Amino acid sequence: MTNEEKLRTAFMSTFNVDSEVIKDELKYREIPQWDSLAHMKLIAALEEAFDVMFETEQVLDMSSYAIAREILAKQHGIEF
Repeated sequence: MTNEEKLRTAFMSTFNVDSEVIKDELKYREIPQWDSLAHMKLIAALEEAFDVMFETEQVLDMSSYAIAREILAKQHGIEF
């Protein structure tokens, strides 16, 4: 599984949505499933999938699918 697939899978399983919902433009609270509780579940899913630990600032900054990828790439060295 590629890192992009891991990222997509974490979002899909956390929010219980189909793959077509997951796109770079997807933003926090844009869909009803992405509320504050689900955001913390997403963080846990991403930390497990990529074996990383997010800093508080990264958790707060992770406001879209694209930004999640960017944080993983730039601040955790994950290649996409």
